[in-house]
Amino acid sequence: MEPREPLKPFLLAFPGPLRDRLVAAVLSGEKVSTSGLLAEYELEQEELPPVGERSALIDSEGREVAVIEVTDVRVLPLGAVDLQHALDEGEGYTSVAEWRAGHERFWHSEEMREALGDPAFTVDDGTLIVAERFRVVERLG
Repeated sequence: MEPREPLKPFLLAFPGPLRDRLVAAVLSGEKVSTSGLLAEYELEQEELPPVGERSALIDSEGREVAVIEVTDVRVLPLGAVDLQHALDEGEGYTSVAEWRAGHERFWHSEEMREALGDPAFTVDDGTLIVAERFRVVERLG
């Protein structure tokens, strides 16, 4: 087997139980989309991923467990997230309101506020999010 080029890490949440659940949902095929804050990309001076980009899905132990490929990237206001995106996140949400409540808990968490460098960070309908769709192209390990 030929060595492959190192891939950029694809990180879901922070290491721990939530990441473990999200990685399992990706590997099972339930999770085919994810949401991030545009503010995170701006803070880290990171470009949005282009369609076709491949990344290594990382588990809580720091292992590469799959190669994923980005199939769609949209930047939209939080208030414009639709039901299909919420369902495709594979976290068991049955409504946009449930999806939003779960994401607000995460985005308003102490850990996230610390990562953003803003202890009072909050989202509202106008907060821009990055909605990514992806597919697993290879399982590793």
